[in-house]
Amino acid sequence: MSFFLSLSKSIDALNERIGLGISWALLAAVLICAGNALVRYSLNISSNAWLEIQWYLFGAIFLLASSYTLKRNEHVRIDVVVGRFPKRTQVWIDVFGFLLFLLPATLLILYFAVPFAMESIRSQEMSSNAGGLIVWPAKLLIPVGFLMLTLQGISELIKRIGFLLGQVDASAFEKQQTTPQEEIEAIAAANQLNLAEVTTAANQFIKKEA
Repeated sequence: MSFFLSLSKSIDALNERIGLGISWALLAAVLICAGNALVRYSLNISSNAWLEIQWYLFGAIFLLASSYTLKRNEHVRIDVVVGRFPKRTQVWIDVFGFLLFLLPATLLILYFAVPFAMESIRSQEMSSNAGGLIVWPAKLLIPVGFLMLTLQGISELIKRIGFLLGQVDASAFEKQQTTPQEEIEAIAAANQLNLAEVTTAANQFIKKEA
């Protein structure tokens, strides 16, 4: 069991790094979106490439952060009934859920997504929109994202089996609560970003009117 627990820790560490790294894609998407809007309305200049890079980034966030979200046990789930059961019963429900639903679904998607992405890479698929980007990097995100989600599902399964065997504490897979300090810092960062965007937009408008 020690080998599997070590494997679980390695998978967790990998998805932790990916999740924290891909979080910067959200900031990049916001800046590109704001910059594209300002340039389009002030200089009447735009390109489909700027629009497509935004959905590339949002796709990357969704696909690559899903495994990190599973690690933190923050996917949407209904605990109205399950939450009333003893902890061991809840863990058994998770085990059956991973074995019967999550892993079969991710493996099935991987089965179809790999040739789907490989064909796009082989043909060097390009966007059909004028000035658009290459498409295969976005399609490649699908098998990569579901591969990481499959690995994280295996990791979560290992941790729950370890709990049932008395070798893992429940804190290893319970939902991680955000501390008040983290919430305050997140709100402050969001307000600062919004203020900067509003100031930039106002300055552009004043220059245009002048």
